[in-house]
Amino acid sequence: MQFPTPLIEGRLVQRYKLFLADVDLADGTRVTAHCANPGAMLGLKEAGNRVLLSPANSPFRKLTYSWELVEANLPGGPQWVGINTMRPNALVAEAFAAGGLAPLSGYTALKPEVRYAAASRVDFLASGGGLPPAHVEVKNCHLMRQADLAEFPDCVAARSARHMRDLAEVVAGGGRAVVIVVAQMQAEAFDVARDLDPAFDRAFRDARAAGVETYAYRCRIDPEGVTVADAIPIVTPD
Repeated sequence: MQFPTPLIEGRLVQRYKLFLADVDLADGTRVTAHCANPGAMLGLKEAGNRVLLSPANSPFRKLTYSWELVEANLPGGPQWVGINTMRPNALVAEAFAAGGLAPLSGYTALKPEVRYAAASRVDFLASGGGLPPAHVEVKNCHLMRQADLAEFPDCVAARSARHMRDLAEVVAGGGRAVVIVVAQMQAEAFDVARDLDPAFDRAFRDARAAGVETYAYRCRIDPEGVTVADAIPIVTPD
């Protein structure tokens, strides 16, 4: 996924009210950018961090910029991290179209936002190719507290825990369910941050035990774009 227009560099002043971030641009202008991330953003929201913003492409947008990337000082060293939680679904769709997602090999279509279970929407329903449909849930990951280890979630994620239970029900009913974790960073492995959300940890493990397939991918990130790269192992114990 290449950004359609060059990103604008600045320095983070503060992130507040979850969805707002004040940023000082290189020319000294202070702007408020949309922060499309409801999480805690641990290790990513320190004042002074170098950030990159995308300009809004709609004149009707209240905020002129969206926060896309941050250069964070992570345990393994500084690196660019994608913080926009609206991007992973598009990244998965792009990788699928390019044939870059082995778990979905053979399918010919991804339908977004399909209703299922009692009150959920799955990110994608994969179909075609003579294969049984697959419910595909995408999780954005940008937490790193140990070198090379990506973790999810970075705060209590009750909705995500519900998704795990709903996907387990899909499998119990004879269907196929797939979870794809997109780490918008460079990492060597993925694990659940069980100390931050024990309930999600239980739901994730129970879903895997029930037959829900889980995969994790890291991304290549630079100021020009974000791309799903290769799979990394999930080290969550059974």
